[in-house]
Amino acid sequence: MRKEDWEEEEEETPTAPGAREEARALKELRVIYRQADAAYAPFSCPASGECCQLAKTKRPPWLWTPEWRLLVQNHPLPPPREDGACPYLDAAGKRCTVYEDRPFGCRTFFCERIRGPARQPADTVNALLVRLERVSERLEPTRTSPRPILEWHEAAWAEQERP
Repeated sequence: MRKEDWEEEEEETPTAPGAREEARALKELRVIYRQADAAYAPFSCPASGECCQLAKTKRPPWLWTPEWRLLVQNHPLPPPREDGACPYLDAAGKRCTVYEDRPFGCRTFFCERIRGPARQPADTVNALLVRLERVSERLEPTRTSPRPILEWHEAAWAEQERP
């Protein structure tokens, strides 16, 4: 990994147990996201929000622990949507409200309307997925697979609703 991949704005040093590891994991997650974005830079998306209609596509992004933690750390938890779309989709159903922090699966989603090279950067994506899994293992060693975003959201919403 290049040194400049780790150089970002200065953050306060976390003091709680595990907080330092989480901060490091989230920093590495952002590096992975930047590299995924770079791999997909030659492609263009029509930005229709169709891929966010999870009930229709039946293709929800699957998130590892650090991805979910990044979302809930940086954004308020939205209520569930009645239409089954991603809870982070805006009310008009066109734009992601967490675009900068959108999950890996949203960054690498490939639909028939995308424009660009004939071949996806599969080798790069696979290598980044392995790195993402390793980062997640450091935070939650017992989690052996990612979870669909709606499962993460449902669990967090239920926890929030408890008295």
